[in-house]
Amino acid sequence: MLALPTEETTVPEQLFLVGNLGTMITYGAITVAVAVPVGRAGQLRSNKLAVATALIFLTAAVGHGLHAFLAFRNLDRAAHSVPIVWVWALAWWNVVCCLAGVYYWTLRKRALINPGAIYVDPEAQRCFAEAAAREHEAATREHEATAREHEATAREHEATAREQTARATLEAVVEHTDDAIVGVTLDGVITAWNGGAERLFGYSAAEIIGQPAALLADASGAEAQRDVIARIMRGERGVYYESRRYTKDGIPVEAALTLAPIRDGAGEVTGISVVVRDITAAKEAAERQRAIEERTNQARRMESLGKLAGGVAHDFNNILAIIVNYTDFAVEDAAGNPALEADLRHVRSAADRAINLTRQLLTFTRGDTIQPQDVDLNAAIAEVYAMLGRTIGEHINLMAVPAREPVVVHADPGQIQQVLLNLAINARDAMPDGGTLVLEANTAEIDGDEVDMQPPLPAGRYARLLVSDTGEGMSADVAGRIFEPFYTTKPRGKGTGLGLSTVYGIVTEAGGSLNVFSELGVGTTFRIYLPMVAVPGRTTVAGIRQAPPPHGDGRTILVVEDEPALARVVTRILTNGGYHVLTATAGAEALDLFRQHGCDALLTDVIMPEMSGRRVAEVIHSSRPDLPVLYMSGYSNGLLGTTHVLDGEIAFIEKPFTAHDLLHKIAEVVGEPATTPSR
Repeated sequence: MLALPTEETTVPEQLFLVGNLGTMITYGAITVAVAVPVGRAGQLRSNKLAVATALIFLTAAVGHGLHAFLAFRNLDRAAHSVPIVWVWALAWWNVVCCLAGVYYWTLRKRALINPGAIYVDPEAQRCFAEAAAREHEAATREHEATAREHEATAREHEATAREQTARATLEAVVEHTDDAIVGVTLDGVITAWNGGAERLFGYSAAEIIGQPAALLADASGAEAQRDVIARIMRGERGVYYESRRYTKDGIPVEAALTLAPIRDGAGEVTGISVVVRDITAAKEAAERQRAIEERTNQARRMESLGKLAGGVAHDFNNILAIIVNYTDFAVEDAAGNPALEADLRHVRSAADRAINLTRQLLTFTRGDTIQPQDVDLNAAIAEVYAMLGRTIGEHINLMAVPAREPVVVHADPGQIQQVLLNLAINARDAMPDGGTLVLEANTAEIDGDEVDMQPPLPAGRYARLLVSDTGEGMSADVAGRIFEPFYTTKPRGKGTGLGLSTVYGIVTEAGGSLNVFSELGVGTTFRIYLPMVAVPGRTTVAGIRQAPPPHGDGRTILVVEDEPALARVVTRILTNGGYHVLTATAGAEALDLFRQHGCDALLTDVIMPEMSGRRVAEVIHSSRPDLPVLYMSGYSNGLLGTTHVLDGEIAFIEKPFTAHDLLHKIAEVVGEPATTPSR
């Protein structure tokens, strides 16, 4: 019970007592309001901020109670005096209140609550925890999504890097492959050009991109190209074909082309990729192999025919011996009967012709008896020339061109004469309206790789006989069979078909070989190669060109040869010898190349369709009169000179020639390098 105040009690003290009591009750109610829900929720340990809040209000309530108690004690100062211990208790309790406040504010700084709230009630804390959990879960999902996005980005970057690496590798492969890889539009305009194309054709990418692909082909090649592009546009996936293309310098290239369509994302054909492979060397090797096989088959065929002819000749000789002897007996018995005697002499004459025929067969088959000895081919030519001069006819211009020095071979002299006579008679028959026949003797060096020698010979220096005419000539098919026994193009009854077979047999028996060069309507040249015999005390010409030929030093040679295979061979020889080569297969093409590039020397075939080599040289000399010219031909120099196809004082090399001979000859013609190149 509170004591009633006396009249001494002041109004302020009463108000202080009432205020503290009211504040104590209010703080106590707040403490209960805070602590009871927390206790019911079982969060007295977990909800530290709520407990700290209740503790503050509890300490404040107790403190205000102490203030009220002290105020009550002071209402009657006389009856009640306030002990000092209560004053100290109140002071220390205020310290406790401060510590509770510090503890509260420490927890509040760490807690995430709304600024207007003083604590988190259990329901709010549950909602907050749920929200926090949801936020954490959302953050976790976002983090996982971000991680997945980063992983996808990393995978995309890795795939892009791999694709870029693969593309760079592919570009490097395309750029450095030996094959030419070219991109063209459907109109045939070049859009891509790799390093292989630069090396093959000589054009840089800057020079050729934007130009028509037909620039690399001739008229027929451009037409074939248009047809192939049309096939690609009609839906063909890939087309392979072979065609001739030309380099920047006009050199022909045998090319294998593979074309494939280039499609956009919608599958429409937007361009064409072309892979070009140089098969010049492969085709040359195939042609050489084919020639070798034909030569081998020819040798086998000749051997088989020789065995057959030899067997027939030996048996037939026995029959002829009986016929001849019994005919002679009958002639003796027919003495005094002129008619019968004349008939028997006709039989005897026919038998003699049969004997000669079998002798030719035996010569062809190497079955006849020969007596080899050293023979000077110059002397053999002189004897045959004297013999033919009386019999060959006035309509034939007969020429003899002996070697400058004796050319000695080991052979039967009668057979050498027979070779020359048989070839001369064939040449006369090929010139019914007249012409020129040339007999020559000289020496020649061969490298052993010639494919047109029958039979082949090892490399070395040989004596050579040449019999050339300006007659009707032969086709390639006829030239391939002329040495077969009984094969003839003459009318029935005009030839036996054994003349050239006999020549073949004599030459091969002597260890030699033959070569034939002929063109229809132009003429024929037979070359006979025989092993030489060294003449004591005489220096042969063989040692003159044992040294390697001089280097070309990049000088430009314009080569004109209408036979593409031979043009490629000559180009390769000169290129390997250090020369820069411009190649043309016709006179007009050669003149165009000369106007565009110029040259340091001209190497041209003599006889070509449309424009001869002589005419090409004349046109070029009209602007470059000092340009050196080297002529080449399958016909001998003697024949061309006597028929006025070429002048006598010209540079000339006969086909077939070796690389060694050609490089030496072209070096003689070109001379020392010019101080200022003509190109």
